[in-house]
Amino acid sequence: MSFVQRRKFLWVCFLVGLILLGLTAAFANGTTFARLQFDDLAQQSSAVARLRCLGSEFHWDRGELWTETRFEVLERNKGLLSGIVTVRTIGGVSGHLHSHVDGVPIFRAGEEVYLFLWERPGEPYRVLGWSQGTFRITRNADSGVETVTQDSANAPIFDPRTRTFRHGGIRNLPVAIFQVKLRRALEEKN
Repeated sequence: MSFVQRRKFLWVCFLVGLILLGLTAAFANGTTFARLQFDDLAQQSSAVARLRCLGSEFHWDRGELWTETRFEVLERNKGLLSGIVTVRTIGGVSGHLHSHVDGVPIFRAGEEVYLFLWERPGEPYRVLGWSQGTFRITRNADSGVETVTQDSANAPIFDPRTRTFRHGGIRNLPVAIFQVKLRRALEEKN
C-alpha cells in the first residue's frame, strides 16, 4: 500500500470512528431514568454493601466497551457477597477511545462507596439505577466524620409523579445516619 493509499485509508477509518462515536453519543443522551426513592433502591437491589475500589479493567463485548471494577467488601448490608465483588458498567477506555454514558458511575482505586447492586445469573453485578445506586464516602480531614453523597444528587432525573426533571438525592449525610436509614429501608422490605 502506497503512502497516499495508507493516508486515505486512515482518514476513512478516522471518519467512520467519528460517525460511530456520534451515534453512540446520540443514543446515550437518550437515556432517561425515573427517580428511584431510597426505599425502592433498598427493596429492588440484590445486594447492598460498603466497598473499597481495588481497580478497573476495560474490555470489548459484542461491540461495546465495558468496565469491570473489582471491590473489596468492607460491610455487607444485604445479599450474599464474597470478599471481592466485580461490578460491570457500560463505557470505559480502550487505547485512545473513551466511551462515557451520562449517569454511569466511574470508580477510582482506593475510594469507598455504598453500592446498591443487582445481578443477572452468571454475570458480574450492576449498579441499580447507575448514579442513583452509587453513594460516595468522604472523610472530613478536620473532624474525621464520614459523609455519604449520592452520585445522582447533581444530575437531573425524571420524576414520574410530577412529570418533571429535578435534582435530588442524598448529600453530605453522616455515615451513621445513612446506616440507620438503610437499616430501616431494608427492614421495611420484610
